[in-house]
Amino acid sequence: MPDLSTQPAVRVLPWPDPLVEAAGHDPRSPYVERYWLGVLGPTATWLVRRLAERLDAEPDGFDLDLAALAAELGVGHKGGRQAPFLRTLERCARFGLLEIRPYGIRVRRRLPELSALQIERLPPHLRRSHQQDTGAHRPVDELRERARGFALSLLDQGASAVDAERDLHRRGVHPALAADAVRWAVEHRGATLATREETPPAA
Repeated sequence: MPDLSTQPAVRVLPWPDPLVEAAGHDPRSPYVERYWLGVLGPTATWLVRRLAERLDAEPDGFDLDLAALAAELGVGHKGGRQAPFLRTLERCARFGLLEIRPYGIRVRRRLPELSALQIERLPPHLRRSHQQDTGAHRPVDELRERARGFALSLLDQGASAVDAERDLHRRGVHPALAADAVRWAVEHRGATLATREETPPAA
């Protein structure tokens, strides 16, 4: 991961992701405050909120003063790579909410729903409310169709089946649903290519 400890500022760009943007949650939403807060921690949650605000105002990207934002969040920026602010950035990167690249940072403008494992680690009362908030509105068939469509898109972009399944996992798709989606996408793509090869050219 690039070392940001010697950089006074970095370029922040949006991280386009059609699946998450279609089904995800604004970082300032009640869902993120209620369910992501305990997973990310307060500083990381405030960080993604601040970045979302800036991207709303400057959707093509902006230059971020790292020390200024660290001071705004009340965390230290000095101390090299172990500085609290840089550890917060890296924490967000581990959860797939932003990506630290040599040229800067790509940030998701919406957060996915928690993964099955993350939900399992919630306190019991939050697990129950999460099921009530999302279960009735996201039937398995809808989730399956979204996952299959995204898996097919990844394969069309050149990703391998293994990479596509790993990407779905990282986006919070249940492992069984991710495996089904990739298997379907591989078969669908193969059938489509075979049909094209068998179709004779027009006279």
